[in-house]
Amino acid sequence: MTRQLSPAGIAFLLAASGISTVHAQDTRKVVEPIAPMACAVLTAADDAAGKDDTARIQSAIDKCAAGQAVRLSSQNEKHGFVAGPLVLRNGVGLLIDAATTLYASTNAKLFDRGAATCGTVDKLGKGCKPFITADKTKGSGIFGDGAIDGQGGHVVDGLRESWWQLARRAQKEDARQNVPRLIEVTSSEDFTLHKITLRNSPNFHVTLNNVDGFTAWGMRIDTPATARNTDGIDPISSRNITIAYSHIRTGDDNVAIKAGGNGPTENISILHNHFYSGHGMSIGSETNGGVRRVLVEDLSMEGTTSGLRIKSDVSRGGVVDQVRYRNVCLRDVKTPIDISTRYNPNAEGAQIPVYTNIAFDGVHSVTPGRVIMQGYDAQPPLQATLHDVGIAGKADRRLEFLELRGDIAAASTIACTERFSAFPAAAPATTRPQLTIEQSRQYAYSEVLKYAGAAGKETIDPWDPLADPLAKGAAFTPDYIVDKAAKADGVKLFHTVQEAVSRAVADSKEHPAKRLYMLLKPGTYQELVYIPASAAPITMYGEGKDASATKITAKLDASNTGADYARQYDAQFAKAAPAVQAMYASIKDRAQIGTFGTATVWVQDNGFQARNLTFENGYNKDTGNARAEALPNINNIHHQALALQVDGADKAQFENVRLIGFQDTLYLKSPQVAATSRSFFNNSYIEGDVDFIFGDSTAYFHQTEIRSLGDRGLSYAAAPDTHVKTRYGFVFDNCRFTSDGSPNAHNGAFYLLRQWFHNSRCTPYDKVPVDGYACTFGPSNGYQAPKGTIARNSLEAVGKMVVMNSRIGPHINHTSPWSDWNKKGTLAYRPVQYNSDDHWNNLVKAGIDPVTDLGYTAKPSPAEIFLGEFNNSDE
Repeated sequence: MTRQLSPAGIAFLLAASGISTVHAQDTRKVVEPIAPMACAVLTAADDAAGKDDTARIQSAIDKCAAGQAVRLSSQNEKHGFVAGPLVLRNGVGLLIDAATTLYASTNAKLFDRGAATCGTVDKLGKGCKPFITADKTKGSGIFGDGAIDGQGGHVVDGLRESWWQLARRAQKEDARQNVPRLIEVTSSEDFTLHKITLRNSPNFHVTLNNVDGFTAWGMRIDTPATARNTDGIDPISSRNITIAYSHIRTGDDNVAIKAGGNGPTENISILHNHFYSGHGMSIGSETNGGVRRVLVEDLSMEGTTSGLRIKSDVSRGGVVDQVRYRNVCLRDVKTPIDISTRYNPNAEGAQIPVYTNIAFDGVHSVTPGRVIMQGYDAQPPLQATLHDVGIAGKADRRLEFLELRGDIAAASTIACTERFSAFPAAAPATTRPQLTIEQSRQYAYSEVLKYAGAAGKETIDPWDPLADPLAKGAAFTPDYIVDKAAKADGVKLFHTVQEAVSRAVADSKEHPAKRLYMLLKPGTYQELVYIPASAAPITMYGEGKDASATKITAKLDASNTGADYARQYDAQFAKAAPAVQAMYASIKDRAQIGTFGTATVWVQDNGFQARNLTFENGYNKDTGNARAEALPNINNIHHQALALQVDGADKAQFENVRLIGFQDTLYLKSPQVAATSRSFFNNSYIEGDVDFIFGDSTAYFHQTEIRSLGDRGLSYAAAPDTHVKTRYGFVFDNCRFTSDGSPNAHNGAFYLLRQWFHNSRCTPYDKVPVDGYACTFGPSNGYQAPKGTIARNSLEAVGKMVVMNSRIGPHINHTSPWSDWNKKGTLAYRPVQYNSDDHWNNLVKAGIDPVTDLGYTAKPSPAEIFLGEFNNSDE
């Protein structure tokens, strides 16, 4: 299925492309392939979502004549094909049209090899069939401008993990994951990949075993850098391989040339390619079969961990000979040259790696990086030649057992001018910044929760709430019992929760450091509960069968007047403790109580704990939060209404709680601007529609369900306004982002976050359709058309949030889950800011000088993370 040209024709084609003629190592005459004619055209049905197309596609392949291909076509990018394992026949190809995607099923049973291990972790890791197999074929291939998606980040059917999360767990357990590879070609000849996009493979994208003749031309491999063991293309014991004009970014080796027990890998041409995230252009680690005659020509690499890499050790070493790297440009590569004979320093065996005739010609790293060139010992040494090799900065060199001709000079930026290019988007570009493994460790539970105090000057104060008896389910002896059915005595037995809290505040004077335990008997408590800072640390817990059995509920919203508030609750607070009365008094005289006067439960108590309870703001819960022209929603109005407000309290811990509301369900407030206070939510449930988890404190959510309600047709789960100097905002780890299943929640129109542009009255970030409009930096926030000012506190309320190891439902926009704050052209607009570079650049574009106006010294380097994801799965 390739067009063959004479040597003269090849020279003409290359010259016409502006590329010099080279003597490639592949012994074939390789030029751009031509897609075969279709033997059958299969169309994705409009209702194809989730349907199994395996039998339909495989039947068409089986009936197709050699030299032709089964064509997959879709009229709508939202529709595609879903299949289990497919087998390509001799001479038969797949042709996937543009805007068409073939998805690998997430049903592990379809891929199982018979031992019921696919989708598990064990010591073998070979329990799954590949998605597409070509065995003993000649002239087969995959063509077209469409895509094959392995769905590595989607939850596996019947499991709680994605394929990639299985791989991470296997790494932690020193075991192996049973997950499918995307394409596996064995004992075949002249296999072709042309233009096709491969993405999100659960494991290796393309493996070649004992293949003679393979061409990958103009294709894309696109998988996140955090997806473990997702090599791009791996030729193993194969020969006559050409990979050309392709773009590869992935989570492991971009290309890895290997040779095992089935013989050598030889005659390899890697020509005119661009590599991005990944582990580099690699040879190894299996080299015991021998690797020889490899040419890497005209390659750019940007953001890989290693660059030009040869790796092996005594357990799998062999001879690597006649390797030439020519005209290579590297940028932001940690180790531009990485050649090691001790890949696993603990390996045992007698298969010593031997590297000879390794040549570097025109290799330039325009950013600093390490150079590792280590032979095994002096007999024989690593043999290498350097010509026109340069690395920016002072290279960190590790040279050992080396016979070297030439040296490394300063990098030539001229040689790499216009050599780097952005990854070509085969689909809508995603804005889902992924953390590296190293970065993800900064967001571990123990790390996030150990800092307290002033932002930028935090002190180390380790806190481990999971080790607390509360999280371990310990039984407590209550100091107070709240039971509407019991006879209250005002000392230990109470009818209302607030009465018990007032007693606890009074008792705190004698033992301010003693934790007080308050048992709430099952039932519904229709009241407000205010816990002041003067209270000793209080643990409030229910003994019902689950959190819903014991509920504290009220129905305040931001539009309530202070007078109405007082009419409802004056009697409740008339005999409360003075500190509680002070909290009440701070609200009752307001014209409107506002957002922060609506909390059903208001906590200022350091060390406060709650377990097995429900806190609800019942505003609009009887009608739903949607507007309508008929009952029960006629004239329905949306207002902020808090269920829980954690106000300046540090080390507030919540175990198995339910927080019920619509807009602004949970508010987490630091004691003052640019100060750190900590909250922890474990095994809990939080629901709402707009900004329903918001605030500026540090909060860790663990094994918690975050449910977006679709009444209003738009939802933002979180709205942090974290101060720019505060280390951490909200971190969600092992959580589930779900929806209520309403029609509005099924189209990916909801968001994980928008960053709260706190207190702003105008935007400096975009034009507003008002004549003479201007919004400039000033001492306070204000706006009187057409001009306004924006204050420092709003500019520095950047909002930080990281989601890790979590399941994200289909209601969330999977392309861009992080939203701007309101729309362009409105006074409240601010663009989403992923990191400190965005913050700095946006200020400059807005005419605000970070140095002169805000007193910053320099742009943070490396950029500080505001938003990020790691190891999540999509449902």
